[in-house]
Amino acid sequence: MYKLVLDPVAEMQIAALPDEALRPLAELFTLLETAPWSGEPYNSANPRANMLTHAFGERGLATYVVLEQQRETYLVRVEWP
Repeated sequence: MYKLVLDPVAEMQIAALPDEALRPLAELFTLLETAPWSGEPYNSANPRANMLTHAFGERGLATYVVLEQQRETYLVRVEWP
């Protein structure tokens, strides 16, 4: 199990999400706590890096860093265009 830590900017972005994004985001949070390596590499040129992205809902994208030694997932940004 990984501890999910929210960056202050991600917190502000989450507060601005529409209601339709909240359930998919909650499901993503569960995934990030249990299987954070399931995301896609943020940089395709470095697929083994610990910065990843994960889609959620119909249009959402989360960017996060997996800190393996600390067993943390640090959520950097949340986008819902």
